[in-house]
Amino acid sequence: MRRLIALFAVLLFATPVVAQQAQPFTPEQKAALQQLVREVLVSNPEILIEAMNALEAKQQAETTKASKAAIVANRKAIFEDGVSYVAGNPQGDVTIVEFFDYRCGYCKQVQPSLMALLKEDSKVRLVLKEMPVLGPESVIAARAAVAALEQDKGARYFDFHNAMMEFRGQITEAEVFRLGGKAGLDTARLKTDMAAPKTEQILRANLALADTLGIQGTPGFIIGDQLVPGAVPLDTLRQLVKDARG
Repeated sequence: MRRLIALFAVLLFATPVVAQQAQPFTPEQKAALQQLVREVLVSNPEILIEAMNALEAKQQAETTKASKAAIVANRKAIFEDGVSYVAGNPQGDVTIVEFFDYRCGYCKQVQPSLMALLKEDSKVRLVLKEMPVLGPESVIAARAAVAALEQDKGARYFDFHNAMMEFRGQITEAEVFRLGGKAGLDTARLKTDMAAPKTEQILRANLALADTLGIQGTPGFIIGDQLVPGAVPLDTLRQLVKDARG
């Protein structure tokens, strides 16, 4: 009965033009059905909640399907772009890709969990992709990180990355260079490489890829064939890695 009433509700309220064109009811029948639907909905408002939950579930399923298709279509750019820094085990059996911003509090929040996972699981491969979306300071920090890859074959990148992630405070340009120098980087060269076209191209590619994948904020993770938004706890990361191993 409820499903029938819900169907009438759609016909009578959601698609009035179609109902008018088909003219399935006389005006008197339509008025009677409208009144019946109102009475049922007022007496049983949970019907609307059930419908909303069903709609959300359907939308989530469609989003998941679309994200998995996007991951398959962009697999090389996601996992093997040839420029993003790879931490953990480069030959690992599961890859975690993180899109992050150095000014993102949630990225800093999840950082200890990522480091703990790398320490306890020697088969995890972590690909780091700068995604500066939180203002000019984010862009400066991201440019510096990408430019750090040009020094010593990227050997000092990870120390620099971790220093900026662990830093609590405003990431200013001066702070970026201070942390870079502390990590052993040549800050003069860093400034030059930050302005290089290659640096701009890498960041633009990261942002475009994030948009294609439907990543709307940081952090955003790709683990196996799953898009995982937000700062997830260590236990969840472990489970996602386990799921990816299948």
